[in-house]
Amino acid sequence: MKSQHHNSQTRIIGHRGASYDAPENTLAAFELAWQQAADGVEGDFHVTRDGCIVCIHDYDTQRTGGQRLVIADSHLSELQLLEYGSWKAAQFAGQPIQRVADIVAGMPEEKLLVMELKTCPEIVAPLLQEIQSHGLTKNRVLLIAFAQRTIAECTRQMTAVAAHWLTAYKRDTGTGHWSPTVDEVIQTIQSCGADGLGTENRTEVVTPQYIDSLHNAGIDQFHVWTVDDAEQAKYYRELGAWGITTNRPAFIRSALSDTLRKLPTGGV
Repeated sequence: MKSQHHNSQTRIIGHRGASYDAPENTLAAFELAWQQAADGVEGDFHVTRDGCIVCIHDYDTQRTGGQRLVIADSHLSELQLLEYGSWKAAQFAGQPIQRVADIVAGMPEEKLLVMELKTCPEIVAPLLQEIQSHGLTKNRVLLIAFAQRTIAECTRQMTAVAAHWLTAYKRDTGTGHWSPTVDEVIQTIQSCGADGLGTENRTEVVTPQYIDSLHNAGIDQFHVWTVDDAEQAKYYRELGAWGITTNRPAFIRSALSDTLRKLPTGGV
């Protein structure tokens, strides 16, 4: 690497909980993530027809609930009739859909909830009520979204809570160039007022030079998703990642802890 931004405080975030071992976005996955020493959990959030925020990745319940109910067209009570665990394994049968209150109730005091907002921008108003009612501070919640408008609304209405804008990358098969470029990423973050970047795991894009460009623009935080490979996790940690989102918190924790034990005095 040309330059290093070594960060021994890189947070390990369970992607939809410890979803390698347990059904994503369920209490079982979140509880397992805490047992696996995750610093935080990431979940996906939609708004129901009656204005409740629920934790589920897809826009409907078919894949994880076994029947197709569109979240935005369904009441919470309808979604609660389904179970969201047996698709993963029989031992998880009966897992209910999670509300914000359910997740916060089981979240250890020092841990973090990373909320990916899938619905824009109508999720912002009820989300503000949830954050206020549960006393979630910047140290306990991070908001993330691909939609620039959603991030802009979050930063406008919830100044005490941090937000990261998410991006994936596409490669032009003709030129070999990746988009968005780092300059476009910086422009978007600055225009929507995000506190940092949530980047797709692309080591060919997220280079030391890429991170230097972010830092030079005053963007000091970035997290990366989804990283289940030990060497990639070490790479992003050396780049100074604020957080690494993984389906396997225990595995990545062990890999990074082993690296720390091998570092010479004074670190890198």
